Amino acid sequence: MKIPESPPSLPALLSNIKPERFATLVQERGRYEADLRYLHWDELRHRPTPAPGVSHEEWWLMLKLGRQNQARLLPLRDKLGRAFSYVLAEPILKSLRHIDRYAGGTDTPGNPSIDTSIDMGERDRYLFNQIMEEAITSSQLEGASTTRRVAEEMLRSGRDPRDISERMIHNNFAAMRHVRTITGTPLTPEALCAVHKIATQGTLNNPAEEGAFRLDDEVRVADDRGTLLHVPPKASELTDRMQTLCDFANQTEDDEPYCHPVIRATLLHFMLGYNHPFSDGNGRTARALFYWSMVRQGYHLMEYVSISEILRKAPSQYMRAYLHTETDAGDATYFILFHLRVIEDALKSLRVYLAHKNTELQQIKSLLGTFRDREKINLRQLALLNGALKGRSEPYTIESHQRSHNVAYATARQDLMHLTRLGLLTEQRKGRAFEYFAPQDLKNIIGELAKNSADNA
Repeated sequence: MKIPESPPSLPALLSNIKPERFATLVQERGRYEADLRYLHWDELRHRPTPAPGVSHEEWWLMLKLGRQNQARLLPLRDKLGRAFSYVLAEPILKSLRHIDRYAGGTDTPGNPSIDTSIDMGERDRYLFNQIMEEAITSSQLEGASTTRRVAEEMLRSGRDPRDISERMIHNNFAAMRHVRTITGTPLTPEALCAVHKIATQGTLNNPAEEGAFRLDDEVRVADDRGTLLHVPPKASELTDRMQTLCDFANQTEDDEPYCHPVIRATLLHFMLGYNHPFSDGNGRTARALFYWSMVRQGYHLMEYVSISEILRKAPSQYMRAYLHTETDAGDATYFILFHLRVIEDALKSLRVYLAHKNTELQQIKSLLGTFRDREKINLRQLALLNGALKGRSEPYTIESHQRSHNVAYATARQDLMHLTRLGLLTEQRKGRAFEYFAPQDLKNIIGELAKNSADNA
C-alpha cells in the first residue's frame, strides 16, 4: 500500500501567503467548503481546485482552517502527545441519524426491528449466526485460512479446533460471546486483557503474551508486501494510554465534553488499533471492543451484524482510514467517516438478510400448510427444514441443533426426534451418538404430509 502524502503544515502555508491574498481567500471561503466530501490532502491535490487561479495549497489552507475551527478535541493522544480531534462533518451527522434510527432495535415505518420480526428462539439463532460470522471474518482479516464451511461446522458441532486458523476462529467466537456478558460493567485494562487472552489463547508463539500488554517496541504494522505502515507508541506508555482509553470508554452521555455514543465506540476501535498494545490480535480485540461499547450504549441491534464482513471486502480502505488520520495531525474524522459507512452497510445487509429469511420462512410455512399446525412444527424445526431443503449436506446432531438455537439439550433432542418420527429426518448411530440426515426427496415428503394433513382436517 502507498502511504498517503502528508499535508503541508498549516504554519508553513500561513507564513508563505501574503496578507492581502489571505484576506481575499477568507472573503471567498464559502466556495472552498462547498464540497461536503471530507478529502485528505492526498486526494485533494489531484482534483481540480474550486476556482481559477487558486492553488491546491490555498484550497487546503482554507479547508484546514475551517476544520480547525470546528474540531472537537479528545482526551486521546498520538505519539507526539497531540490530542486527536474530529469534526462533525455533514456526512457524519447523516450517518449518525441513520444508525440511531436503525441500530437501536426500535421499529421504523417499513423496517420492523429484529425484536418484532422473529420470536425469541429465532433471535437466539440470528445472534448465534452473527457471532459466528463475525468470528470467522474477523479472524480471516488477520490471516485465518479455514474455509467458511469448515469453520461453521466446527462452531456448530462444538468440536475442538484442528489447527491455528481454526483456533483463531474458535477463540474469536468465544471472545465475542464473552464481551456480551460484560457490557454491564466498566472497562478496565484487566478486562481488556481478558478479552485478548480469550481471543489469542493457543495462537501466539509466546503464550506469555496472551492477555498481556507488549513489553518491547518491536511491533510494527506492515502490509502484505512488507511496506511499513505504522509504528505504534512505545511500550512504556501503554499503561497510561490504556487507562486513558478505558476512562474514555466508560464515560456516559452526561459527561463533558459530549461525545456521541457511536463515535465513542468507533474511536475505541481506532485507538486500540493505533496503540497496538498487544504483540498480536489487536484487530480482533479492537472489533470486539467496538461491539462491547455499542451494546453497552444501547445499540442492541449491532449484536446481529458483522462489521468484519464489510471490512473484509475493503481492507485497503480500512487501513487508509487509519493512515489518513495519522498523516493529518490526528484528525480522526477520516476514520469515523469510513467506520460509519461500514456500520450503515452492515445494517443494510441485516435488513436484506431479515427480509430474505422471512421470505424463506413464509415459503416453507406455505409448503407445510396445515401440516405445520397439526404436527406442532416450531420455528427451530422450520429453520432446520429450510436449511435441508436448500441442500445442506452436513448431518444434524443434538449438540449442533442445541448450539444453533441456544436451547437445552433435551429440547434439541425432542426437536430432532419429532422430525424423525414424521419421516422428515433419518437417524443414524455414530459411535455412542446419533446423526440426523434429511431424505433426498424431503420436499416431496413434506408435500405429501401436508396434503394428507389437509385432507384429514
